[in-house]
Amino acid sequence: MSSYVVGLDFGTDSVRAVLVDTANGDTLESEVHWYRRWKEGKYCNAGKNRFRQHPLDHIEGMEATIKKVVERSGIKPEDVLGICIDTTGSSPVPVDKNGTALALTPGFEENPNAMMVLWKDHTSINEAAEINRVSRTWGGTDYTKYIGGVYSSEWFWAKILHIVRKDSAVKEAAWSWMEHCDQMTYILTGEKDPKAFKRSRCAAGHKAMWHESWGGLPEDDFLSRLDPYLVEVKQNLYTDTHTSDVVAGNLSKEWSEKLGLTENTVVAVGTFDAHAGAVGAGAEAFSLVRVMGTSTCDIMVAPKEVIGTNAVKGICGQVDGSVVPGWMGLEAGQSAFGDLLAWFREIVSWPLDNLLQDTELLSEETRQQLKEELRNRVIPELSVQAEKIPAEESVPLALDWINGRRTPFADQALKSAITGLDLGTKAPHIFRALVEAICFGARKIVDRFEEEGVEIKSVVGIGGVAKKAPFVMQTLADVLNRPIRIAVSDQAPALGAAIYAAVAARVYPTVEDAVKAMGSPMEKTYEPRENMIGIYNEKYARYETLAEFIEEDTHKKNTIKVTSDV
Repeated sequence: MSSYVVGLDFGTDSVRAVLVDTANGDTLESEVHWYRRWKEGKYCNAGKNRFRQHPLDHIEGMEATIKKVVERSGIKPEDVLGICIDTTGSSPVPVDKNGTALALTPGFEENPNAMMVLWKDHTSINEAAEINRVSRTWGGTDYTKYIGGVYSSEWFWAKILHIVRKDSAVKEAAWSWMEHCDQMTYILTGEKDPKAFKRSRCAAGHKAMWHESWGGLPEDDFLSRLDPYLVEVKQNLYTDTHTSDVVAGNLSKEWSEKLGLTENTVVAVGTFDAHAGAVGAGAEAFSLVRVMGTSTCDIMVAPKEVIGTNAVKGICGQVDGSVVPGWMGLEAGQSAFGDLLAWFREIVSWPLDNLLQDTELLSEETRQQLKEELRNRVIPELSVQAEKIPAEESVPLALDWINGRRTPFADQALKSAITGLDLGTKAPHIFRALVEAICFGARKIVDRFEEEGVEIKSVVGIGGVAKKAPFVMQTLADVLNRPIRIAVSDQAPALGAAIYAAVAARVYPTVEDAVKAMGSPMEKTYEPRENMIGIYNEKYARYETLAEFIEEDTHKKNTIKVTSDV
């Protein structure tokens, strides 16, 4: 009998669903839904690093995408055996006692602090610094040990601490908090008891300092030194966590009717997009899977006996089963990848947004069409022109920290920089410098793993940048001096979620078995060019020197600011 599963992938800008044949991993149907409120720029302030999303964007997208792929496929509802959700993270949501997001309750509908705090929100830099300081000085366990030694403002506890200090109404109303992947899974199952709900091992281990060696979440004494409210939150969270091959529940009656499915469809425990992407791309031991979009997450799996109890410093966590149950999952990443190139597109598109709209030479319709066409051509044309620049020609040097640094050693206070500008510098020169910067940032991650004794046998690229930006991928191969294999699947995270769903539905006994049958093959390999290796080795050394200078200067300025504030 034929059977099918759904993988649902919540990204930064949109959610996409894939309906997958469990026999071979073929995608029968796919659908993308763009978040309406997010697209309108609501609830965000980029200048203050505040990025929030309304739960209705996610709920509407979940219904629209799954419903459409099921309808268009024409398959029988009872043949859809399972669903699994992956999301960005850490993206926590405040909830009431029933597990309902506060933004869906009266009085909080338009309050950004009551919404999902998106992964890229960095408003909690000070709280993250406080967590790091207390963890190292309180006299007990250093809870940053298995998350690379540094707690980030992108993560669970720092974001909660920031919100409740800024908004007393949210603090009083929030009975607990849920990661985005848990919240959406919770909604699908119709669960009404947050404490009984099965939470994601991936989310808890990488972002909430959960670890089996200290019995789950951090001790009450530690949390109370930050804020007694965090102890209350912990009491309403969890002790045990679960991998994504485990069934969280069945599709509720309400949601089975909405989606045109049956209540027999199982819903697997949720996970994060990058970790699901590694599964979709094959999840081989010691293969670094780079999920490249607005940011990157770099995911590896390794046998537990190889890693043992060693704490890999400077990365974003090592969690038993966060990718493949029974294997150690290791995470690193860059806070900006495609985002850095998109930022430059916005810079050079300034006249389109601010001058073109005022001209009386063109009709409103023509202005809008011209604006859209030119914006869409900016990055492709810059890529073509940047690639033509001779290697010996002067190109500026840049850092990739436009949104802070995730790895090595998370520091979201850091800023980007560009040096080496002169009167001969044109837009393609700067664009090339930015491409090189994100590739140098990737090399720092590879170096960090290998400095810690973790071998990298191959590199795989997935995500929008990997599929659509050959100039970036070729530069990455040259900078790393390693082949970069590109997965066929356009939706590797969603495919990975579908693979988890197939195991939860007992189509396959293990994730490894499901990956062999359903995982994405590779479509292309970028080989490093011999003539570029030495050039980039020299420029990488200069990148490290610039990075050291900017990091020292940033910390000096922050120290002066803190002293002056006191």
